[in-house]
Amino acid sequence: MKAKIIGGGLAGSEAAWQLAQRGVEVELYEMRPKNQTPAHRTPYLAELVCSNSFRSKSPEKAAGLLKEEMKLLGSLIIKVAEKCQVPAGQALAVDRELFARRITEIIEKHPKIKLIRDEVRELPKERPLIIATGPLTSESLAKELFKITGKEGLYFYDAASPIVQKESIDMSKAFEANRYGKGEGKYINCPLTKEEYEVFWSELIKAERVKPKEFEKEVYFSACQPIEEVARRGKQALLFGCLKPVGLIDPRTGERPYAVVQLRQDSIKGDLYSLVGFQTGLKWSEQERIFRLIPALHQAEFVRFGVMHRNTYLNSPSLINPTLEFRDFPGMFLAGQLSGVEGYIESAASGIVAAVNAFKFLKKESRVDLPVTTALGSLLYYISHAESKNFQPMHVSFGLLPPLNRKVSKKDRGRAYYHRSIRELKEFISKNPEFNL
Repeated sequence: MKAKIIGGGLAGSEAAWQLAQRGVEVELYEMRPKNQTPAHRTPYLAELVCSNSFRSKSPEKAAGLLKEEMKLLGSLIIKVAEKCQVPAGQALAVDRELFARRITEIIEKHPKIKLIRDEVRELPKERPLIIATGPLTSESLAKELFKITGKEGLYFYDAASPIVQKESIDMSKAFEANRYGKGEGKYINCPLTKEEYEVFWSELIKAERVKPKEFEKEVYFSACQPIEEVARRGKQALLFGCLKPVGLIDPRTGERPYAVVQLRQDSIKGDLYSLVGFQTGLKWSEQERIFRLIPALHQAEFVRFGVMHRNTYLNSPSLINPTLEFRDFPGMFLAGQLSGVEGYIESAASGIVAAVNAFKFLKKESRVDLPVTTALGSLLYYISHAESKNFQPMHVSFGLLPPLNRKVSKKDRGRAYYHRSIRELKEFISKNPEFNL
């Protein structure tokens, strides 16, 4: 049994491993490092843009529930992420380079996987085929997809936050703490007075940006708005966003600061920290000038400046089933952010489903949907059934799940969703053993 996968991101890597573990010989194509993208910096598979890419660890949050489901489905991505995690309170954050390097080593050493470092410009005719090229799909392959599907690609702009050296942070003007003291590990908090905040805000809204090409509209994904775009909504906007001071007390004053910039550990060694919520499309010189207006960062050494890039995705509701198989192309599957799921864990999870259904295709068996009462099943139902006219990428969310069949308080709702989803996924796996790895 053989299968081809295009794209070595989280979805493609997960799918390749899932198929290989089931005895399928896999050819995995990845164009990097021969052809790099605007967002990637290394030659590794499954490269992440930020350390908190896996979000909440709490099973009572939608992202946490999805990770618990992925564990039941034998996810490689979650297994490696947990071994590479760094302190981040209640979030699963990882050392990005270590994580990507370990995934690459596992894929390269697997006897059933052949990693081919080359760009695929035309879709192979062999089936099954999993397309997991992500939001930064090469122009030639994107055109090929648009041609065969008869659908133009959609897009939005995404942005990444800057990273600084810890030793360059002025800790006499910062303090370590988590909001409300919750979670393990501590964020570095950089407080600003009202006057300091107003200067920062004033410079931010008039700073020079890297502008999109003339023919491109500026369309941003709601969860990844550049900080300068948020600031333009009004002087107070950032105080209710990434600079909100709630749940934090400055030990030097015993009071809550007017505004706080939080820094999150970005490496296991603890030498790198990213600016939380500071995804940006500002010119690099402007980032250095303006972010150093934050008192604790007045001498900050930037290891990476923020970047903004265009993310492409397909109009999936008009193209695929919840099995992730194209309706008009049997044996061809779509996974990852190109399908309209938004987020790294969502992408990796979709790789599991695409792989198992590709395996069923090889065995000449009917493909299977996950229950919509599970976080993953509800997300895949959304991307295959949403209104195609206004289709937008979607994170996993409790709002996608069907209502509970009993009244539950808002406080206990997450726990109730968790118990129902895990119970029904276990029952589903028992009836569909090919999902049990």
